[in-house]
Amino acid sequence: MSDFAIITLLIVALFAILGSGVWIGLTLSGVAWIGMELFSSRPAGDAMSVTIWGSASSWTLTALPLFIWMGEILFRTRLSESMFKGLAPWVANLPGRLLHTNVVGCTIFAAVSGSSAATCATIGKMTLPELSRRGYPDHITIGSLAGAGTLGLLIPPSIIMIVYGVTADVSIAKLFAAGIFPGILLAGLFAGYLGIWALLHPDQVPRPDTPSGLMEKLHESRHLIPVVLLIGAVLGSIYAGIATATEAAAVGVVGSLILSGAQGSLNWATFKESLLGATRLYCMIGLILSGAAFLTLAMGYIGLPRHLAEWVASLGLTPFWLMVALAIFYILLGCFLDGISMVVLTMGVILPTVQAAGFDLIWFGIFLVIVVEMAQITPPVGFNLFVLQGMTGREISWIAKVTMPFFLLMCAAVLLLWLFPGIATWLPGHM
Repeated sequence: MSDFAIITLLIVALFAILGSGVWIGLTLSGVAWIGMELFSSRPAGDAMSVTIWGSASSWTLTALPLFIWMGEILFRTRLSESMFKGLAPWVANLPGRLLHTNVVGCTIFAAVSGSSAATCATIGKMTLPELSRRGYPDHITIGSLAGAGTLGLLIPPSIIMIVYGVTADVSIAKLFAAGIFPGILLAGLFAGYLGIWALLHPDQVPRPDTPSGLMEKLHESRHLIPVVLLIGAVLGSIYAGIATATEAAAVGVVGSLILSGAQGSLNWATFKESLLGATRLYCMIGLILSGAAFLTLAMGYIGLPRHLAEWVASLGLTPFWLMVALAIFYILLGCFLDGISMVVLTMGVILPTVQAAGFDLIWFGIFLVIVVEMAQITPPVGFNLFVLQGMTGREISWIAKVTMPFFLLMCAAVLLLWLFPGIATWLPGHM
């Protein structure tokens, strides 16, 4: 059977099993089983048991449930309310005024959450009612929140960076460092767009509240101290070489428990809810990773990654056009799969091609995260769109429409990353 026929059969099997409602992790294992049984001489059961155990017992992966738990703990604190109080006086005089609280709030919370959906939901619960009450148009407040919410994937600690680091065998600490400047760049592009929009539509921007002096702004900034200290402890310990990503995740959990206790929101009920929420989410991700590891092994035995890499090489694509092709591929894939599934499902096939083209794997990881971010706001399976639909009651198509400018800004960020790769590679190169 030809490679094309094998790929077609496995893709049909993948979507058929997914369409029947089977969990993604089990679907990946099922497709891998079919591939091993039909096109490989190795016993599928033996391969599956060895691979899934090796994937589930990876020490590097320990950072993932800890960062998820940290985000769950903080999700149940008054952190978001405190951030709004601390940020609002500083952005009141900028073009766009309080619209910037979406961008700045998501940027800050992304650095302690690691999840795009958690960032979007947490900041949205705080800013959307407040901005609506003050008269800001729904289309720009919801659009900016959907776009800025994706920063939860890029600004470290990022769950999807951990997943990529494990599957691509790349230093997670260096990936975290590589995401800082691109995250700031993307936040700057979003803030710049909001400023330009406000200058072009001054009649739609409400008047500022009573202006506050420098001392009042500094006084309100005290609300930002806890989250800034937590971010500094997590990222500072990694960048200084004091802790690995896993140890820094443990620091984050302890810090978030202390922060939650100091705010008075830590009790047995919230502790139990955060632990169960983190366990549920990690079990889902762990099952997906285990299934993807088995699928990657099956693809290797069948020889598809090598054949695909040879086929892409035969097309004679320059590295730039290969990047464009991969961006389009992941955006289309994001219409059907969530970000983590996209990464683990494709790494076994894509990595040989990327390495053959000479891409730096740290740079490629950041490129991949930005493209997956773009998929978070593309229908029909855009997770941030689902979150906002649940919060606002608006149609997905309307939310996708008002988010389109921020999708285009992400395209511009990918182009800037290509033209100036040092944006991603400079900081990890100096760790």
